[in-house]
Amino acid sequence: MNRPIIPIFYACDDNFVKYTIVSLRSMIDNASKDYDYRIYVLHTQITDKMKEHLYDLENDNFKISFNDVTEHLHSIAEKLPIRDYYSKTTYYRLFIAEMFPEYDKAIYIDSDTIVQGDISELYNTDIKDAYVGACHEQAMVQVDEYGTYVEKVIGISRYNFFNAGMLLINCDQFRMHFILDKFIQYLHVYNFVVTQDEDYLNLICKDRVYWLDQRWNTEIFGKIAYPIEQACILHYIMTNKPWHYADCRHGDIFWKYAEKTSIYEEILEELNSYTDEQRARDRVSCDKLLQLAINETNRDDNYLNNVNREKRAHDRVEIVHKIDQFEREGRFDEDVEDDPPGNTLMPDDIEYVKKNLLDKIKTRFAYMIARKFVYKLIDEKKMIIKEIKGIENFKNLNSGAIITCNHFNPFESFAIQLAYEAAEQPDRTFFRVIREGNYTSFPGFYGFLMRHCNTLPLSSNRKTLMKFMEAVNQLLSEGHFILVYPEQAMWWNYRKPRPLKSGAFMFAAKNNVPVLPCFITMQDSEIIGDDGFAIQEYTIHIAEPIYPKEENNYRVNTNYMMEENARIWKEIYESAYDIPLTYTCNEKEADQK
Repeated sequence: MNRPIIPIFYACDDNFVKYTIVSLRSMIDNASKDYDYRIYVLHTQITDKMKEHLYDLENDNFKISFNDVTEHLHSIAEKLPIRDYYSKTTYYRLFIAEMFPEYDKAIYIDSDTIVQGDISELYNTDIKDAYVGACHEQAMVQVDEYGTYVEKVIGISRYNFFNAGMLLINCDQFRMHFILDKFIQYLHVYNFVVTQDEDYLNLICKDRVYWLDQRWNTEIFGKIAYPIEQACILHYIMTNKPWHYADCRHGDIFWKYAEKTSIYEEILEELNSYTDEQRARDRVSCDKLLQLAINETNRDDNYLNNVNREKRAHDRVEIVHKIDQFEREGRFDEDVEDDPPGNTLMPDDIEYVKKNLLDKIKTRFAYMIARKFVYKLIDEKKMIIKEIKGIENFKNLNSGAIITCNHFNPFESFAIQLAYEAAEQPDRTFFRVIREGNYTSFPGFYGFLMRHCNTLPLSSNRKTLMKFMEAVNQLLSEGHFILVYPEQAMWWNYRKPRPLKSGAFMFAAKNNVPVLPCFITMQDSEIIGDDGFAIQEYTIHIAEPIYPKEENNYRVNTNYMMEENARIWKEIYESAYDIPLTYTCNEKEADQK
């Protein structure tokens, strides 16, 4: 009978293999019988006696092999900056993709675990092109000092840091993107000393993580948000070890499976012989680890500072700092970058709709060169559109509409333009609202595009503004689309949705047309731009249109559509990034209370 094969890897030494046996016992008891499981134990030296204990667990579904990684370590010895890594068994997980080219996907699991769920369900999770499937590291989420450490030293949000003790590894992606080579390279560049290999893995896999249900790595640490019976995998991290502490939380689950193994008495003896002095050393070790995280955070030569100095342009760093400041102060609608000084746009300076022949020719020419420009950006990987989700919501529009989008880059309107073209609405034209100064005073090539690519500049002149409003009403009544940025200001590469202004929704309400909410999410690509920052990969999310309600007047509809747009953006943000939407200004207010 040929059953599908699931490869599962442990990494341990002769001392820790006892807990591998208990973990594997629990996995076998709860696994589906519809698969063949190949269990690989990566090691450098395990005695034959301990191997026999593991072999005792084999059955028709589970086959066990021991794989000595010594030779593989020797093959990369010259590349390693220090020899200490030979003794770090947790680093062996990085060898899996290279050592086992026959697998496109594999599970890695630490030995200090109990598997209550069906491990085949984990393996069958489609993690797409992510490097790993993983769960959030609760120490970083629940302990502020650790969260600050990963944000300031490694450059990763505490809510986007994974625990590496259970990984669904995309071996194909590991090989394709040379993850082992990157790890070796990073060992030469950065000296992460708090969670060590976990720090390196998180840096390498940043924005390439498929977030699994937390139940697949339930750390016995801090608050657990669900009944322990629902945990698919229990992970006894840090000093929460049942074989050292009789009162360890949920230790009874560990012992239930330990009793079923041939090394139960040996583990029980370890518990009984573990001294108060050793437990005191454990507490000191935890305190030292926390202090180490604090010390590393406060160093002036940590990862982010090095990157800022060596790789990133000074002006971009200043913008990032300014964005952080403005968020703390709640100044969401203020610009963080200086626009070119602009002249006032007077009524006689523009015809929004009734263009003469020369203007129409300029528009056609502007679109021709703009299209070449955009596709050149795409070809050179300076703008990366990873995916357009919900294009059917654009295609199904049968009237004029206000399109909203978050505002974070001068090129994001081109991304929405591409979505409009993909929606195949040839009878409706795509317009975009821009600032006055961008129309009147922007120099050179970009200024030409600003003036002629169906742009609708706002104006500080009252009469010109009235002319603008009339043009918006006419274009919407004729069934065209108008892109408006309701956040008002542009914040470079800022991922969160910001509070909305009412103008876009007032246009829609007064003209009885829908709002089409678009929200662009980002992830770092592997390409570093000219400014030293990673080029972003964009996913364009096009939500269902928001229609005004017949029973409401336009003021009520304005508020209704604005609130609905904010709700939709928030849902997209939290779903795409798998973190709650919070702002530092709100946290500051909460602290003051």
